[in-house]
Amino acid sequence: QVQLVESGGGLAQAGGSLRLSCAASGRTFSSYAMGWFRQAPGKDRAFVARINRSGGSTFYADSVKGRFTISRDNAKNTVYLQMNSLKPEDTAVYYCAAGPDYGSTYTYWGQGTQVTVSS
Repeated sequence: QVQLVESGGGLAQAGGSLRLSCAASGRTFSSYAMGWFRQAPGKDRAFVARINRSGGSTFYADSVKGRFTISRDNAKNTVYLQMNSLKPEDTAVYYCAAGPDYGSTYTYWGQGTQVTVSS
């Protein structure tokens, strides 16, 4: 069982930055791939970024490529999402998730953190 708790959300101006953190419980954090997703009002949840269990491989949605960076610190059981050059369309609830290192499924989800970007 893995419990995930996101933090770092808030209000930012367009062009600004925020860093989200996701702290995981348990000693098996390093065995999971981690992902970030987001859900804007009235829209389906969408993939944002993924990092493999070692941190050596990352993958991004086209909409955030070049602006967001996913990273992890396995010693701290934490995954991060650095968000730069924020746009109003980045406004959403952001969720972190943990899943097997193979494939693209996720088993555990956090409760989410709100990110609001003003124009």
